[in-house]
Amino acid sequence: MKESFDALIDHLVKAGFSMEQAVEILEKGMIDRVLSRTEGNQSEASKILGIHRNTLQRKMLEYEIGGKRLRRKPAGQAAGRRAVNRTARKHAS
Repeated sequence: MKESFDALIDHLVKAGFSMEQAVEILEKGMIDRVLSRTEGNQSEASKILGIHRNTLQRKMLEYEIGGKRLRRKPAGQAAGRRAVNRTARKHAS
């Protein structure tokens, strides 16, 4: 097993992959394979992978696994709500 990982590491280094890219390749591949083996059961997959189910779901969105894409809120929305809440609290006091 160690020899297989050593060969993989050599291949990634020679191909010029960064550490971040190599981690992404490994995580994405493992998540995809385990989800296939568990027939999409995220709870079972997260146990096999040794990560929390919420982490698995976040990584699935991040790597676009399972047909879902990561949606980000526009920056103004979150900040605007906080400002409204602060103003409402000031007036309530």
